[in-house]
Amino acid sequence: MVKVKKNYLIDMDGVLVHGTNMIPGADDFINRLIEEKRKFLILTNNPLYTTRDLAHRLQVTGLNIPEDRLFTSAIATASFLNNQRPNGTAYVIGELGLSEAIHSIGYTQTAANPDYVVLGETFAYSIEQITIAVRLITAGARFIATNPDPIGNSEQGLVPACGAMAALIERATGVAPFYVGKPNPLMMRSALNYLDVHSEDSIMIGDRMDTDVLSGISSGMDTVLVLSGTTDRAGMDKFSYRPKWVFDSVADIIPKELD
Repeated sequence: MVKVKKNYLIDMDGVLVHGTNMIPGADDFINRLIEEKRKFLILTNNPLYTTRDLAHRLQVTGLNIPEDRLFTSAIATASFLNNQRPNGTAYVIGELGLSEAIHSIGYTQTAANPDYVVLGETFAYSIEQITIAVRLITAGARFIATNPDPIGNSEQGLVPACGAMAALIERATGVAPFYVGKPNPLMMRSALNYLDVHSEDSIMIGDRMDTDVLSGISSGMDTVLVLSGTTDRAGMDKFSYRPKWVFDSVADIIPKELD
């Protein structure tokens, strides 16, 4: 029986990079995937940046990954909106990564009776924007959020993220958002469709049990947990589900051995 070459969905932060530093050996792993002509996507729940910006940021760390191999929760959110209500309207709270993705599907961004309120990440959440969002959702706009992460990291330390702001809006309106990003398997399905591959032939690599591994399992993929980021072995054992493989880092993964 001929083995099928596995495809890879790979989380970014904690798997390939820590902030502005590449995790040692991550470049060798990516080069192995390219040399073996495997399909792969780098995934991130962070909707702040465009794929061009992310490609540049990774290049600075030493990772030369083409722009078309990057997939964000902003892209997944835009894809979801396009499937649900093509050529719709949205009030968007976020940075260029999200607003560009929303524009790319033909949406109009407006605060005048929009179909959706779309909440992402931003460098400076505005109480004025949050107030407008609350009023629009109360008036009937559907509430979408790119990702459920409550906190993020910056060079200055922890910062409130999309999940925290979504909780504030939900408390004010009584309306829960629909989260598109991990651990919702919708993001994984969107990424698989983007690659035009099947879940049974794909592997999810991540550093978090509660997002990466959970979303991979929920999507029918085999999963790899790397211990270079958030979750250690003791933390892994607290969950009722387990990854198929555990490695110290992506540097230890030999793709041919996982086929």
